[in-house]
Amino acid sequence: MSSKRSIFEEVSETGDKRPEAQTGLIDKTSSGKTRTGARRGIRAWLMVLFALVVVMIAVGGLTRLTDSGLSITEWRPVSGALPPMSEAEWQSEFEKYQQIDQFRIQHSWMELSDFKQIYWWEWGHRQLGRAIGLVWALGFFGFLAVRQIPAGWTGRLLLIGALGGLQGAIGWWMVHSGITQGEGITSVASYRLAIHLGLAFVILGFIAWYVYLLGRSERDLMQARRAKEAKQFGMATGLLHFAFLQILIGALVAGIDAGRTYNDWPMMAGQFFPPNAFPEPQMWRNFFESPGLVQFIHRIVGYLLFAFGVVVWLRGRRSAHTATRFAFNAVFAALIIQMLLGIVTVLYAAPVQVAILHQFMAVVLWSLILRARYLSAYPVVTSIRGNTKGGAK
Repeated sequence: MSSKRSIFEEVSETGDKRPEAQTGLIDKTSSGKTRTGARRGIRAWLMVLFALVVVMIAVGGLTRLTDSGLSITEWRPVSGALPPMSEAEWQSEFEKYQQIDQFRIQHSWMELSDFKQIYWWEWGHRQLGRAIGLVWALGFFGFLAVRQIPAGWTGRLLLIGALGGLQGAIGWWMVHSGITQGEGITSVASYRLAIHLGLAFVILGFIAWYVYLLGRSERDLMQARRAKEAKQFGMATGLLHFAFLQILIGALVAGIDAGRTYNDWPMMAGQFFPPNAFPEPQMWRNFFESPGLVQFIHRIVGYLLFAFGVVVWLRGRRSAHTATRFAFNAVFAALIIQMLLGIVTVLYAAPVQVAILHQFMAVVLWSLILRARYLSAYPVVTSIRGNTKGGAK
């Protein structure tokens, strides 16, 4: 029978010690050691990658607008990193370009000096792709070597690299569609351009999402997840998919220079539906190759996207969290600007400066929708005094 204990007796005197509460179990490895990893360092590295991909999208757009994409007719991932180093090499590259349909039909007026201008655009575009791959590899394998990747993040970071490699292959697949002889083709296939641009936005989306997640600790994210606003999250997800569809259609417009036709608004050649919208005998080809039909679809989807954006914004304003409401306000503001830029692009026949600004604004809108979606899933709780718990960085 155990002896009686005084209610004033120190617990430590009995030898009956209670186990200490353990924290940070989300970051425990199988060996029981804490592995939080270099979250800030990885986040900074991903932000650099994000900026590089944004620049890559802009350079890709300028390469398309300047008709430079077919100037390099071969895919040499390693040796192609060096540009022509002598006049003989420049002449050799120019002769290769002279053999394809784009030069014969569209650029037969070019001299070597003119060719050099479009060559540098495409070379810079490919060089930037190599730089992005190098930055990813150095960062990923560097953090992996020093064992600073947080638990559960290796696969995510590897996914970005895999998608980047796939993007390079799709880029050549796209370019190859325009390198023809005797087929009368002067540009890349528009649907391949859409796939190429779409994957760029997918990569950008993953990077942005990971940057948002790494801005807060795992413990804070788990706590914030309990306050998830499912309705706002679902509507932001729908808006994200809708915007992605519009981005793909925009790529189809760019692929066939549809923005430089029917340059009136809100009508098209004075009527609601453009004339001669189905010039191709094969019906399905018109949805990819008819400038009037493709631009009409882009306009209608834009109107529907804006209308749905208003609904999402009104729902987002009902959020209980200040940061979430602000995020949805930012999405709506970006949506208005993007719509106005689209109208200006059409009215002025897609000048390079306006067209590239329209494409850049799509990146901004895409990122802001992702942020609103993220804050709907992981709200930043604001206290009565206005202090935030676990700031969204």
